[in-house]
Amino acid sequence: MITKTQLLIKRIFDLVLVLLVFPLLIIPILVLIIIATIDTKEFGVFSQKRVGQHGKIFKIYKIRTLKEGKHQLGRLDQSASAIGKYLRRTKLNELPQLFNVLIGDMSFVGPRPDLQGFADELKGEDRIILMVKPGITGPATLKYRNEERVLERQKDPDNYNRTIIWVDKVKINKKYVLNYSFYLDLAFILKSTLNK
Repeated sequence: MITKTQLLIKRIFDLVLVLLVFPLLIIPILVLIIIATIDTKEFGVFSQKRVGQHGKIFKIYKIRTLKEGKHQLGRLDQSASAIGKYLRRTKLNELPQLFNVLIGDMSFVGPRPDLQGFADELKGEDRIILMVKPGITGPATLKYRNEERVLERQKDPDNYNRTIIWVDKVKINKKYVLNYSFYLDLAFILKSTLNK
């Protein structure tokens, strides 16, 4: 299981890496925000409350990709603009989460931060997932990088997400915490970069 020392090293690595890449990406992020603002006719940064380390609630930041209106799980691509679909597919909409890493709400690697009603309701041994900060990428993120496509094919996307995908993600993320290593984090970052 991940130790306090490993958590400290993980945080130091996150800080060093984000301080290296954030200055290089700040201009592209600002450009994407402007494009998204014009494209969606709303401010180009989307924020939402998510469950973080130890169950603490924080605000996650993304480039806005969805047009105004009601959005349904499994139908999100239908609510996205053409540019929004591209940003979602390439994960460029996740770039503002570098700010979440900088301020300590997130890590580069970890379980994806969930909406309330999922990670905050974990019971027993499953709660070890909350020991680590949620990540921009991770083992479950890589396995379900085409999650929206999977949900689109379901008659009841909400139920499928809660009873099948979420259950599997819990297993994957528990394994990540129980078998944590710094080199594993590096491998996930490399895989995520190559899968763009």
